[in-house]
Amino acid sequence: MTSKPAGAPDGGWGWVVAASAFAVNGLSYGLLRSLGLALPYFADHFDRTAQDTAWVSGLALAVQQAASPVGSALSTRWGARPVVMIGGIITSLGFIFSAFASNLLHLYLGLGVLAGSGWALAFAPALGTVSRYFSRRRVLAVGLALTGNGASSLFLAPALQLLLDTFGWRGALLLLGAITLHLTPCGALLRPLDLPGDPPALPRGPLAALGLGLFTHRSFLVFALGTAVVSAGYFVPYVHLAPHALDKGLGGYRAALVVAVAAVLDAGARLVSGWLADQGWVPLPRLLVVFAALTGLGLFTVALVPVVGSEEGGGEALLAAAGLYGLSAGSYSPLVFGVLPALVGIGGVVQATGLVLMLMSFGGLLGPPLSGFLRDETGDFTASFLMCGSLVLFGSFIYLGLPGALPSCTPAPRPATPPPERGELLPLPQVALLSPGGPHSTLDTTC
Repeated sequence: MTSKPAGAPDGGWGWVVAASAFAVNGLSYGLLRSLGLALPYFADHFDRTAQDTAWVSGLALAVQQAASPVGSALSTRWGARPVVMIGGIITSLGFIFSAFASNLLHLYLGLGVLAGSGWALAFAPALGTVSRYFSRRRVLAVGLALTGNGASSLFLAPALQLLLDTFGWRGALLLLGAITLHLTPCGALLRPLDLPGDPPALPRGPLAALGLGLFTHRSFLVFALGTAVVSAGYFVPYVHLAPHALDKGLGGYRAALVVAVAAVLDAGARLVSGWLADQGWVPLPRLLVVFAALTGLGLFTVALVPVVGSEEGGGEALLAAAGLYGLSAGSYSPLVFGVLPALVGIGGVVQATGLVLMLMSFGGLLGPPLSGFLRDETGDFTASFLMCGSLVLFGSFIYLGLPGALPSCTPAPRPATPPPERGELLPLPQVALLSPGGPHSTLDTTC
């Protein structure tokens, strides 16, 4: 029987795990973002409306996020490696099945349910495993994994368009089935790791396996509520930033440039934010509040900035506003997952990751339809972006209930060694909620 290591390796094979999660993110969210290019082909072939075909990608996203706790539960029981590998096979089968679709219902089942379920088995266990392999550089590693979305979109979007033009939508889906099968070797790279903070026994019963007991802990409950509210506004620009630019008079290519600027700065900010959080200069919950609030203010800027644009040019003010939004939104993203070990302990981080993705799905399904409704009622997206900015700001206020989110009166003494990563489950003084900088973490304060 091998003894457990003293802590997370914080490097070594952990960087291979981070690269694997990068690829998993790219082959799930990155591919899902690019899948919209195929929707007009579906509409033309089956003679259906754009609204009907939009449910293909919408259903895939909803299933992927809502079923993430199931992937986390299976990973807790059997390990991340086999679960992610099986998820890759299921995703590939979903694309292959959809290539032979004879009506839109087959696409709902193949891409929406089957591929979405495969992504649910792959993403949350892979991202949770990254957190287990790192301590001092955890948020940087998580940020690196999360950049897979934006990086892969730069390559997958033109590649998918080329496949559609060359082989048609059926041939493109068959080839995407082969590409998504690469999720399986990515899962094979996720070596199991035993850590001191792991529970001594496997959870019993479905509720325990899903991690629903985490909601009984105040800190996670506050975090979950804040994240659900933030998500209701956070995902609106993914859908409506380009239409907002078009409504302001920008041409198609200028509107695409607005989206591209936001996406590139979002990806870069994830790495910078991860590095900053790992320095331990500011407690993670406090950084979470700051960047969530800045994201809300960035959305206000996108809504209110005066735009003078045309088909040929213009719109520099909206480009700048979109860039500010991208920087703040990208800085917020890795903190959401990086703070989880401090809230629930390293043993519950995979389950917590699945629950967070499920909560994001609720907000993601609410925000864009509400934004579209406001656009129909008012004639433009100004009220929509003001609404989603208000939701993000309100969520940042909820985060103020987290331990360490607000400075206190007097500095507390630094412990000789950092406490074990057991979250709030271990009765420790207020310095227990540290940034993952180990002994270099920021001093918290207490009255």
